[in-house]
Amino acid sequence: MHSHSMERWTHDHVYLGRDHARNERRTWFVVALTAGMMVVEIVAGVAFGSMALLADGLHMMTHAGALTIAALAYLYARRHARDPGFSFGTGKIGDLASFGSAVILGVVALAVGYESLMRLYSPVAIRFDEAIPIAVVGLLVNIASAWLLGGDHDHGHSHGHGHAHDHDHDHDEHDDHDHDHDHHHGDLHRDHNLSSAYFHVLADAATSVLAIAALLAGRYYGLNWLDPIMGVAGAILVGQWSINLMRASGAVLTDAVPDPGLAQKIREKLEIGDDRVADLHLWRLGPGHTAVVVTIVSDEPGEPRHYKERLHGLPSLSHITVEVQLCPHHGREPGLAA
Repeated sequence: MHSHSMERWTHDHVYLGRDHARNERRTWFVVALTAGMMVVEIVAGVAFGSMALLADGLHMMTHAGALTIAALAYLYARRHARDPGFSFGTGKIGDLASFGSAVILGVVALAVGYESLMRLYSPVAIRFDEAIPIAVVGLLVNIASAWLLGGDHDHGHSHGHGHAHDHDHDHDEHDDHDHDHDHHHGDLHRDHNLSSAYFHVLADAATSVLAIAALLAGRYYGLNWLDPIMGVAGAILVGQWSINLMRASGAVLTDAVPDPGLAQKIREKLEIGDDRVADLHLWRLGPGHTAVVVTIVSDEPGEPRHYKERLHGLPSLSHITVEVQLCPHHGREPGLAA
């Protein structure tokens, strides 16, 4: 029985984004800001009879809900980052929150679009002088929220340390947080939780602009029918955002290959001489973190750490598992069956 300390071979599985704490604080602040404006717009839209303003308020309600889910996801992921019950950490909690928010947002977009179409057939009187200032304030709130959430997005710096963990000659796991100076800006480093909130705020701002345009057209040119039309346009905008977010976060949740180019680079660095990659799995663990499990078949296999050294310097590889197999046909005469 092995009686020595295993500390050298053990390691954390914390795969949170580089700016996780900062993003969490900003998100909670925007939740408070948005919730207050949401109440004002909904009440004003009902009171003044503006479907565009009401649609913007309902959209802001979904935005406030999505932001709350995002903030809670940050909180949960941080508190359970070292929970051994999560085999690969809590880096995907944000993607789960993003997908849930996108589904809810899509349902609300359908509801707003339906109500706007009903207003085309059954118009209501709009009190433009009261509705326009509220819509302008809503736009200002959206601009402020976008500024708070925008900031500088993840630039793809993977900070950390390399730890070699050799248990035997066939398997090796390694947490390798290589320092990457190429400022990679792909999906590997995107915080979908923050991006969903950020682009949702931008969508809110666009909806506010549509509402203001419709109200001004109705107030000065008598184009009251434009108000529900803008409500429909806003619903389409929100629906498109919802679909895009579901695609992005859903790909992470289903362990889709996050970067085919990175997978190809891994293969190229490992397939040297007689070494061949028989199996390769690459998936995202969290913002800026990916995992790879690879099987090497070779006539003269080396130790797992030998192959992992070849991957040193590749961006975002935070968890590497290498399995090495001796080619069963090595040394046999050509044409002989195994």
